[in-house]
Amino acid sequence: MDFVVAQGLTGLAHASALFLVASGLTIIFGVTRIVNFAHGSLYMLGAYGAYAITTTLVPLAGGVGFWAGVLASALAVGAVGAVLELLVMRRLYASHELFQLLATFGVVLIVDDVVLAVWGPQDLVVARPPLLDGAVAVMGRAIPAYDLVLIALGPVVLAALHWAFRRTRWGLLVRAATQDREMVGALGVHQRRLFTATVALGAALAGLGGALQVPREAASLDMDMAVIAEAFVVTVVGGMGSVPGAFLAALIVAELNAFGILILPEISIVLLFVVMAAVLVVRPRGLLGRPELQTHPTHGESEPLLVPGGWGTAAAAALAVAVLAALPAVAGGYALSVVTELLIMALFAASLQFVLGVGGMISFGHAAYLGLGAYAAALLTQTTGAPMTGALVLAPLAGGLGALVFGWFCVRLSGVYMAMLTLAFAQIAWAAAHQWVAVTGGSNGILGVWPAAWASGVTAFYWLTLAVVTAALALLWRVVFSPFGYGVRATRDSPRRAEAVGIDLHRQRWLGFTLGGVFAGLAGGLYAFLKGSVFPSVLAIPMSIDALVMTLLGGVQTLVGPLLGAGLYDGLKTVLMS
Repeated sequence: MDFVVAQGLTGLAHASALFLVASGLTIIFGVTRIVNFAHGSLYMLGAYGAYAITTTLVPLAGGVGFWAGVLASALAVGAVGAVLELLVMRRLYASHELFQLLATFGVVLIVDDVVLAVWGPQDLVVARPPLLDGAVAVMGRAIPAYDLVLIALGPVVLAALHWAFRRTRWGLLVRAATQDREMVGALGVHQRRLFTATVALGAALAGLGGALQVPREAASLDMDMAVIAEAFVVTVVGGMGSVPGAFLAALIVAELNAFGILILPEISIVLLFVVMAAVLVVRPRGLLGRPELQTHPTHGESEPLLVPGGWGTAAAAALAVAVLAALPAVAGGYALSVVTELLIMALFAASLQFVLGVGGMISFGHAAYLGLGAYAAALLTQTTGAPMTGALVLAPLAGGLGALVFGWFCVRLSGVYMAMLTLAFAQIAWAAAHQWVAVTGGSNGILGVWPAAWASGVTAFYWLTLAVVTAALALLWRVVFSPFGYGVRATRDSPRRAEAVGIDLHRQRWLGFTLGGVFAGLAGGLYAFLKGSVFPSVLAIPMSIDALVMTLLGGVQTLVGPLLGAGLYDGLKTVLMS
């Protein structure tokens, strides 16, 4: 029993730091409606700032220097948050959620490089204040006194935020903006100042969480990505925009972390995402989240009209294919390998564009279906000795089956909640590939996945890839302008009208989501034979981010855009990495 109590108290200490980060994230989202991917970077800046201030600028005795450094670091990060709102977020309020995500993800990369340049790659630790560097006996177990202070701090911050939002005029305006920010602006409130102050508060809370956590764990360059995953889970499980929900979810998540690694070590790395998926399936708005007020009609949104194009489009496509087919005559083996990968990534991006642009369904985990196709092709050839053609038939079926299962739950949601559920399912698939060592090889992957003899040469496999990708893109283009494709677009543009004329919204979106998974799975099969191996990284978040970047670079509402975006992004990445 004493061990259970000690482990529970350790979880509560982590819950306080996690609540500080998640409360800042949920406050920012509640007002600005931006999912700030850079919030973990603010947490990291708080940790490094506390190290710099407490060890260099305020070496005061008696622990005063530590608390002064924590407070100064939080305020400095709050100022950074205000600058972030002025320079980046303010230009994104009217943009698509995915552009907001990628812009703030770009901030993450910038902050990582800045921190590396200033503090270097080594981990940094801050000593606990003198009065809290000991331990307190609780039921015979030694509990760090610093952890007990953190446990008490969480409810204190929750009470302070509750008072600020319920008893002050500023808090009233924030709550009003959370419900209907357009009406707040119409009543004469200076929205820009309100948004800047809100982001600064959320950033300061993240900085405070990082500064308080650094005596418990070292400040490192990967702590931003680690905490943002947990913060997203807490924010979504608690309910986007709900501070009490964030507190409740932080307690649940922290205790699951504390006991899950002891009880269920096999799934500990993905347990949080399993919980998020379960909560979103049962309560789509989170535990304490509330449905948003509908201030605009759900039909008649301004979206570019996709047109099939005429003879000019067909001629241009034929010319492009002819030029690519003749490329081996002038290009060497390395160039052909690069272009082969570009073609596969173009198909991958086009599959996401169908889900995102045509269907209006936001997916943060599209790499799951690419990975399922890749693993299906690799496992079939390695375990049964089946030919490559059979593997390329199985790959889209595997990707489609995964999208069929995951999509049944995902398409019931919309916006950020749907995006987070797709991310949760993708992480579950990644964890299965990472830990199911007997089948997938775990982190060692599956090696020796080579094309058949007739396609083993670089040129032969290039022509095979060109033929398969061209046929797949032509089929996808045909689907977009078929009655089914128009039905999927109707669920995006005018769901009420589509339902009124007899379209089953859930079924239409579900089948559209599944079809996107089919084409992603086909791209995964080709990718496995191109690389000759498959690793869990093919299902990881960075691969999904790559697909989003490629799609958004070319244009969400264009059919050719993702192809150009894939060529630009993947080609540029290849050149820069070399």
